[in-house]
Formats: sequence, structure tokens, C-alpha cells
Amino acid sequence: MEDQLISHLIFAHELPIQVFTLDTGRNFQETYATWNKTLLKYGQPIAVYYPQRESVEQLMLAKGPNSFYESVDNRKECCFIRKVEPLNRALAGKAAWVTGIRAEQSQNRQTMDPVEWDAAHNLVKIHPLFDWTWDQAVAFTKEHNVPVNTLHQQGFVSIGCAPCTRAIRPGEDFRAGRWWWEDLSAKECGLHATAHHNGPDPVVEPV
Repeated sequence: MEDQLISHLIFAHELPIQVFTLDTGRNFQETYATWNKTLLKYGQPIAVYYPQRESVEQLMLAKGPNSFYESVDNRKECCFIRKVEPLNRALAGKAAWVTGIRAEQSQNRQTMDPVEWDAAHNLVKIHPLFDWTWDQAVAFTKEHNVPVNTLHQQGFVSIGCAPCTRAIRPGEDFRAGRWWWEDLSAKECGLHATAHHNGPDPVVEPV
């Protein structure tokens, strides 16, 4: 939902920022439907990055389609192939990366800063919604008729690949629905694990 909110602001104000998505090949159909509704509403392009075919084929050959359930290492291997490596290609040569990260999403994200230097990708990383609450994000999307994933209405707050995501129960942590078979401390895929707080003063430029 947060990324849809960010995309709305970019498209509605015609900001010179490229919007991209990662298609892991194992997304929910509801995610594809949201993607399509976004294209129809704004009439603006969304770049898409896929995993490398050879890497996926080698993983399937060596470990089969559900190896991520067997160990944290296997799950992180799958995440790297399907998400992290495509992200690295998406960010190559960019000056800044605008994300939908909010501090309350996980304990790990509470230690981030609204603007930080990502040394791994050599760019400025910006989180405009860092101090927003979930309720604020929901209210904004409703007020501005932003297309959102219908799975949110079924208790899914953090949506990733279909085999690795479930709805959360009342009182559960925001990330409880992601890789629910793992310990809470392991619940990051690597997309946002490379940011560092030190580095040059950030200068935000259009992506």
C-alpha cells in the first residue's frame, strides 16, 4: 500500500522519477491486478525487472520449487535470486531511491533514518512515509482513490510472494505474515538490508 501511495504522488504530480516493480514470478494474482489498475488509472509506465532466467532454472534443478521452506539460508537464496539481484539492476546508475518504508513496519526498520546513504548501491535512500502510521496510509489511499491490493482487505498488510505471505491475526506483528515459519528476527529479504547511515551529505536528484 505504501508503494502505491508513493507511486500516486509521483504520477499525480508528474515528477521526473522512474517507477519500477520487481516481478519475482511468484506474485499473487491480486498483485498483478493492482499493477494493471495502476497503469490504467495514471497512464504512466512502470518499469519491470525479472530474475535472471538461468539463476531460477539452476535453483529449480538443484533444490526444487519450495526449497525456501527448508531453511533460512535457502529462503534468502531464493529472495536474492528473485528480488535482490533484480533490484541491483534496477538501481544501477541511479542517484536516489524513494521507498515506502515506514518505521513501524519492523524492528529493523525503526533504526533507519528518513534519508540515508546506501553505500551498497551508491545512492541516497529516501523514505517519505517513515513517520506515517498504517492508518494514515490507509486514509490517504482512500481519500485519493489510489489503487491498492485487495489482499489488504483480507488481513494481508505486508505482501510478497504468494508462497511466503499470509494474512496476520489480530495483535500480530506487522511482518508476521511474511515467512511465518521463521523466527521474527530473520524476516528481511535483503532489499533493505544494505543501507548505511554514514557517507556524504545526500543530494536528492531525479531517478
